[in-house]
Amino acid sequence: MPIRVSLDRVLLEKRMSLTELADRVGVTIANLSILKTGKARAVRFSTLAALCRELDCQPGDLLVYEPGPDDPMADDGVE
Repeated sequence: MPIRVSLDRVLLEKRMSLTELADRVGVTIANLSILKTGKARAVRFSTLAALCRELDCQPGDLLVYEPGPDDPMADDGVE
């Protein structure tokens, strides 16, 4: 998956635990853990907005696009 979640880094920078973030956002620790480990297949905009609100960050601080060999859009033939 070419989208990487940087939640660990942002939590470390903000000195916040996953448990504290879960309480503030109203999302289970299990669901945040799935997001944090990159196993999530989707994220609701409302959840992303709540994460950004509580972490005082932008969506781009949490989500990074890194194309790789498995990314069908990495080599689309367009120059």
